Amino acid sequence: MPKSKRDKKVSLTKTNKKGLLLKQKIIEEIRNSLSKYEHVFLFTVDNMRNTKLKDLRSEWKDSRFFFGKNKVMAVALGRTKSDEVEDQLNLLSKKLKGQCGLLMTNRDVVDVLQWFKEYRAAEYARAGFVATEDVILPQGPLEDFSHTIEPHLRRLGLPTSLERGVIHLIKEYQVCKKGAILTPEQASILKLLGNQMAKFKLAIKCHWTKGKGFHKDLDVPSDQESDNESKNDENVLDDEEMEEDET
Repeated sequence: MPKSKRDKKVSLTKTNKKGLLLKQKIIEEIRNSLSKYEHVFLFTVDNMRNTKLKDLRSEWKDSRFFFGKNKVMAVALGRTKSDEVEDQLNLLSKKLKGQCGLLMTNRDVVDVLQWFKEYRAAEYARAGFVATEDVILPQGPLEDFSHTIEPHLRRLGLPTSLERGVIHLIKEYQVCKKGAILTPEQASILKLLGNQMAKFKLAIKCHWTKGKGFHKDLDVPSDQESDNESKNDENVLDDEEMEEDET
């Protein structure tokens, strides 16, 4: 019996270690950037979206954003006093927990804090997000939807029927309730309705300044308006990892 062409041993010795090379590249980029920028800010993210992070990078072309694995960024900065790149950077690396990133910039500290305090971008909520409002659809026609989408709406749980090419809700339907966790179906319905319930936002937690060291518990000066927006518990990472931008 002839040997199958599929029965072939493949050696892994020549496999390209892309993951290792990428980590080494990020470490090198972070360390090179430390010599170019005066400040390093550590920020956390609510309702992470890759597209929004790309928009931020475009707006902050004079600065650098790094958003990757915390352990890799910690290695780049130095995890202990003996291996830190600059004095007190190990204190910053110890704060790299959860969904966070680094911003390196030469902009004034107060200006950076105020910008991030005010920045908000509307986004569609995902499954697991805590609804911030009641959304109820009244009985009657849904004229904004094409008749072709009616089977999809029924699969999402909407009590619909098709009458003369127009989708109708047979009865009043509550899409979501304030304070309740959204299901995948509810999130899909809200997106179809154009309801951007989530807010993509970043919060500065601490920073490091060249020659001055590590600073924590940053606040915008008291004469400026305080931020009263409530946080949602949902912090979802996209499956795709973001590399640092090339400038």
